[in-house]
Amino acid sequence: MMSMRGGAKRSPKVLAAAILCGAALATAACSEPAEPGDPAPSPPPSSTTVTPQLVAAPTPAELNANLARAFDETVPAAEKVTLVQGTQADPQLIEQVVEAAKVNKASAQVTDVTDLGDGTVAATVVMALDGQPAPESVMTFVAEDGVWKLSKDNACGIVSVAGLSSPACA
Repeated sequence: MMSMRGGAKRSPKVLAAAILCGAALATAACSEPAEPGDPAPSPPPSSTTVTPQLVAAPTPAELNANLARAFDETVPAAEKVTLVQGTQADPQLIEQVVEAAKVNKASAQVTDVTDLGDGTVAATVVMALDGQPAPESVMTFVAEDGVWKLSKDNACGIVSVAGLSSPACA
């Protein structure tokens, strides 16, 4: 299990708010619901459909290893940026995520992975903030360039909960 130490003491109310916000952000859907009366999108013709080569879904152990590398202070930042989506807009996004984890004394462990079939997986994550168990949450990881990355939406949610900001999240 990865663990981050440091940061100021949090009151129970602040901790509870961080837990609830984090869980809500981590499980929020990324798309808007269709408006009533909107026609359903037509499927593309099968003769011209090109299916991208998808990367095999990762195991919980593989995602835990990626998270551990992302939060390891001895791993160079240039390597860490390959583990979070959206770093091309802000190469410091991963450092903001790491700082957010430190501020909240967060630890996380992926316990289950569900392949969504579109180059994304939903990972069940057991978390603790400041040593206190948090509700189980779901984080999304995306396959880009053959690497499973924490989704930009989840990275930005983590940064926001800690009261930090990133141009990638604007």
